[in-house]
Amino acid sequence: MNFDDKKIVKKRRRLRIRKNVIGTISRPRLSLHFSGKHIYAQCIDDDCGRTLVYRSTTVENGIQGAKANAKSAVVFGKIFGEAALKAGIVDVIFDRGTKCYHGKVKAFADSVRSVGLRF
Repeated sequence: MNFDDKKIVKKRRRLRIRKNVIGTISRPRLSLHFSGKHIYAQCIDDDCGRTLVYRSTTVENGIQGAKANAKSAVVFGKIFGEAALKAGIVDVIFDRGTKCYHGKVKAFADSVRSVGLRF
């Protein structure tokens, strides 16, 4: 499978997930992205097109310089969950993007759940 085929498969997977995952003000979409070095997460209200809560490892003081692995995903998930609870968000819809639900994605989701957010 060449690079262009992988991009097409990834795009199809993302569109298949996103047609069922739509965030509202009462239940925003928790979008998660892992780059090679950092983790980005945000709660989005798709009705208004607004980002309600945004955190990333590039700006968080507790985990700056951490790599995008499962250990830092656990720490970052707790930080993000506390920020979401502080903003008044309790229920979310989890948007994993094109990533499979295992490894660092699962570690992030479990740590967010442990803080008190419900998926």
